[in-house]
Amino acid sequence: MNSNTLPHIFRFLGLFIAQILVLQNIEFDRGVLSYVHPMIYPLFIILLPIKTPVPLVTALGFLMGLMIDYVYSSFGMHAGAAVFVAYTRTFVLNFMEPRGGYNVSYSPNAKRYSIRWFLQYSAIMLFLHHVFYFSLQFFAPVYIVPILLNTLGSLIVSFLLVGFFQIVFDPQD
Repeated sequence: MNSNTLPHIFRFLGLFIAQILVLQNIEFDRGVLSYVHPMIYPLFIILLPIKTPVPLVTALGFLMGLMIDYVYSSFGMHAGAAVFVAYTRTFVLNFMEPRGGYNVSYSPNAKRYSIRWFLQYSAIMLFLHHVFYFSLQFFAPVYIVPILLNTLGSLIVSFLLVGFFQIVFDPQD
């Protein structure tokens, strides 16, 4: 096992545990807050090294989503959304590539590129994840308003959690 792999394994386990032990138990069921469903686990996919092959990113996303689905009893919705984000990650990274290019050995984080770049990148990735997840959950164009409200409410809280994680834990790889 490569020494660079260990931080990603700990991140995988840490985000999974945070999602199921903390965020799963947070329920907002009053008014506007009923549209808030915080999700931190997509950060694992967001912070994988840029050189990670797409099939591996997709498989890891599927594994993370499947584990979350098992705990949430959500019948593949998290796995589907995680696979979608894992697959589109390359396109988003190519779209946002800095002028000097990427150092593909590193994770795309605020320390390596900039806080502004990372916040834009994570916002796009979280938006894609949440839109896909809530589209799967409601599964009909008739529910476009609940899809958008759930996406927006969850995106704001998830984005704040990702920013907090980036500041507090400051991944170096």
